[in-house]
Amino acid sequence: MSYPRHFFFAAALLVLPSTLLANTALTEAPRAAKVDYQVVSPHGTRNDPYYWLRDDQRKDPKVLAYLEQENAWYQQHSSSYQQLTEQLTTEIIGRIKQDDSSVPYTKGDYQYYSRYETGKEYPIYARKPVAGGDEQILLDVNQLAAGKDFYQVGNLSVSPDQQLLAYMEDLNGRRQYTLKVRDLKTGKDLPDQLTGLSAAIAWSADSKQLFLVRNDPVTLLSNTVLRHQLGADPAQAQSVYQETDNSFYMWVSNSQDQRYVMINLSSTVSDEIRILDASQPAGDFKVLAPRMRDFKYDAEHLNGRWIIRTDWQAPNYRLMTVATDKLGDRANWQPLLAHDDKIFIQSFALFNDYLAISERSDGLRRIRVMPWQAPEKAFYVKSDEAAYVTGFEMNAEQNTQLLRYTYTSLTTPASVYQLNMATGERTLLKQQEVLGDFDKANYVTERVWAPAADGVKIPVSLLYRKGFKRDGSAPLYQYAYGSYGASMDPSFRSSVLSLVDRGFVYAIAHIRGGQEMGRHWYEDGKLLKKINTFTDYIAVTDYLVAEKYAAKDKVIGMGGSAGGLLMGAVANMAPEKYRGLVAHVPFVDVVTTMLDESIPLTTNEFDEWGNPKQKEYYDYMLSYSPYDQVSAQAYPALLVTTGLHDSQVQYFEPAKWVARLRELKTDTNPLLFRTNMEAGHGGKSGRFARLAETAEEYAFILNLLAQPAQ
Repeated sequence: MSYPRHFFFAAALLVLPSTLLANTALTEAPRAAKVDYQVVSPHGTRNDPYYWLRDDQRKDPKVLAYLEQENAWYQQHSSSYQQLTEQLTTEIIGRIKQDDSSVPYTKGDYQYYSRYETGKEYPIYARKPVAGGDEQILLDVNQLAAGKDFYQVGNLSVSPDQQLLAYMEDLNGRRQYTLKVRDLKTGKDLPDQLTGLSAAIAWSADSKQLFLVRNDPVTLLSNTVLRHQLGADPAQAQSVYQETDNSFYMWVSNSQDQRYVMINLSSTVSDEIRILDASQPAGDFKVLAPRMRDFKYDAEHLNGRWIIRTDWQAPNYRLMTVATDKLGDRANWQPLLAHDDKIFIQSFALFNDYLAISERSDGLRRIRVMPWQAPEKAFYVKSDEAAYVTGFEMNAEQNTQLLRYTYTSLTTPASVYQLNMATGERTLLKQQEVLGDFDKANYVTERVWAPAADGVKIPVSLLYRKGFKRDGSAPLYQYAYGSYGASMDPSFRSSVLSLVDRGFVYAIAHIRGGQEMGRHWYEDGKLLKKINTFTDYIAVTDYLVAEKYAAKDKVIGMGGSAGGLLMGAVANMAPEKYRGLVAHVPFVDVVTTMLDESIPLTTNEFDEWGNPKQKEYYDYMLSYSPYDQVSAQAYPALLVTTGLHDSQVQYFEPAKWVARLRELKTDTNPLLFRTNMEAGHGGKSGRFARLAETAEEYAFILNLLAQPAQ
């Protein structure tokens, strides 16, 4: 699908060009020139003196020179703690089992899995026959990435006859993909190639046709579903559906049972699904239920009927069902699982004899299993900890009593379990191996509740070393996101141990704008209630300091993408409460971006942030937009990152923000800005390169706290 701005967690950091001002010491931070530019709106004209930093072609010598100067300034600053960066890189990568593999899952005649080899950056996708036999390598991404600055396989899908593999490759991180099709008998790619696509793939039942999604070349919105006949001229791929409403994202896939091709259309407040019998690829798509504002749903097929998760008269969602021959009108839907105002239904998995439901209650994500024939005998998957995260693993087949699910917590590495839904027997198939001296008994996780400004209790997940003393002396690393209803679950991250082992408290603030506490948690942190997201984050900081989990002069905040917006807003609203802030690929120029419908993804997001062409939203967004609210005051130390080819949050947003901060801030704290000149929203494409970027962030933080506070 096209991705909203929340698809980010890893940092997106710097690879310096070899041509960059080598061995030239800089005596002061770069200062961007100011050039008057009027941003026009129905509600007034604003001067934007740094607008010139926007170059949609990424070729303007003046713009590139400025970004390289900023990179040089970062390099010069970080060189003083390069040894620490290298130590952290070795330490973080050293916890990773390099020759690792996923748990195989069965589909058809094969067991499919991915694996890594020692020293290699990228996965190898492979399979083995269920009946026994040698491994067959489907894709060795290391070979495909050789000699490239950036390489990513965005999606891959094996054909129903299991003889072909369709995959999507991205060469610059902009998430505009090229289709490749590999003949699994020969290992060679077919001539079929289509470009300018999203990563979506669906197959016809005869394995001869592919359904794909083409993006608009300017806005990058996914707007056309194509049907491509293998062996035919790719330029002749037929348009089978055109989306005219540019507030919708679009995706194609096959149903779990492979019987249908599904077009999934989704906006912030509305969904629509169109389906086609995969055995009739030249047929017409049918609407499962027509779109309506404030009506969302998703669906899967099982044995002649559709199971539907919907918010229709159910803010926390309920489950309903409809026979395949009664599609087209939601009035035909029948109740299956009632709405509960204390339980948010996240997703579900279908089996012939069982329904598995992933739900959220009390801020935790857990799984309930319900036999179709005895719903009163539903039960929850057991947990051994008070705070944890469960989710569905790959469950490719419906005719089984075995449910695969994942389990993790802040102290428990990612684990894959298999549950026999008939007997309740639970089997651990794999747990992420953490190398070195890791022992989960040395760590403690805790769930606390911080009071917000309006009295609402905000859940906070904490991790610290066993023996930690709550005396108000510890440094705090506080992460949050708080947008799009995306829930930041307390999952295990081995990299953060490098901070926790050095005495940090690691906190995930489950602030409003996410969905941890149900749909209302999201609704209370969007549009004209967006300020709650920022004040919640500050309230969590205040609580953790007041309760002596952290020292008031050792608080570090981190967020990325829309979480970078959070960091920008917090920097303006409460700069004195933070020693440092890290903002990765931050969405900080809210009003100007949302006024410009040519910028990728803008129109999809009017129901998230508001449409600034309406004065009420314009004024409200302007009141918190980090770029617009920078003022002459002291700011915390800041590390800001971006990717030159980012299609989610364009590089010029953080570039402009940093330029304005340099102009107005009154402190002498470090302000560092670095641009990955080869990558996009998610940073580098290799696994070790991404971990090295995390080490660079941690080194910035540790070096900062080693210096006297200013």
